[in-house]
Amino acid sequence: MSILDLFAKSPIKPLQEHMNTVLACARELVPLCDALAAGNHDELAAVERRIDEAEGEADRLKNDLRAHLPRRLLLPVDRRDLLEILDLQDSIADTVQDIAQLMVQRKMTVAAPMKPVLIELAAAVVRTCEHTDELINTLDELVEIGFRGREADRVQQMIDELGRLEGRADDLESQLQMAVFDLESSESAVTVMLWYQLVGWIGDVADGAEKVGNRLRLLIAS
Repeated sequence: MSILDLFAKSPIKPLQEHMNTVLACARELVPLCDALAAGNHDELAAVERRIDEAEGEADRLKNDLRAHLPRRLLLPVDRRDLLEILDLQDSIADTVQDIAQLMVQRKMTVAAPMKPVLIELAAAVVRTCEHTDELINTLDELVEIGFRGREADRVQQMIDELGRLEGRADDLESQLQMAVFDLESSESAVTVMLWYQLVGWIGDVADGAEKVGNRLRLLIAS
């Protein structure tokens, strides 16, 4: 019998369920950016509704876990560490929702040179979030082995790969920022400012995913 079998109220599974829901929210970035690039505002609004639904479910799971997380955990994981990981995960869904709302409310349009980079960036950000979800899904195994051994070494390698994926997203974010810079001579200052904000937020989703992995790395090292 494993340690997780001994403690039925382990917070690890709810934490993983929360990250799975956050990932469902993040995956909507690709159809969201596709719809924006195509100028399909009906589809954009439909994707925003799906994001709102997933973000709302992530909030419900977050609040439920916080409410039922005991003060003393019979696990080799500090309560504060779990809450920090939970908040980092939740920030990913919050940022995706902010992105969708900005796109819909401001009725943004995408200049032709920006379209392929925007779509590639969205895909890279989603890949980063998917890798973070895989990491969080190893947490129950790590708890069982006390964050030691071959499984811990494998997770360390996965965290290294997460950094590489986030770096790729960073590169694409920089490319898109350069494309926004080219808009400054043809678009209003407000439009350019909104695009810089939007590109930054998309990059923040990948940053948030990497922060979850880095927090997991600290757990393994402690």
